[in-house]
Amino acid sequence: MRLFDLRLIIAFLFGLYGVVLVVIGVGFTSDADLKKAEGVNINLWAGIAMVVLSALFAVWATLRPQFADKSEPLKEM
Repeated sequence: MRLFDLRLIIAFLFGLYGVVLVVIGVGFTSDADLKKAEGVNINLWAGIAMVVLSALFAVWATLRPQFADKSEPLKEM
């Protein structure tokens, strides 16, 4: 597996932002915030969705790794 696979970078960023939103949604959401969002804790739900998406990207990158094809020589332009 390549270290700098873009899917792993995306998974890390979505996971980081998702965890931040889950923490904000669980610990720092007031009744006034819930009232503005019609009773939906949008930070919590968006954070959970981002963590799930992060896990999907990480699984995808793990199950289908990208390797450079070394059998063909590089073509000059």
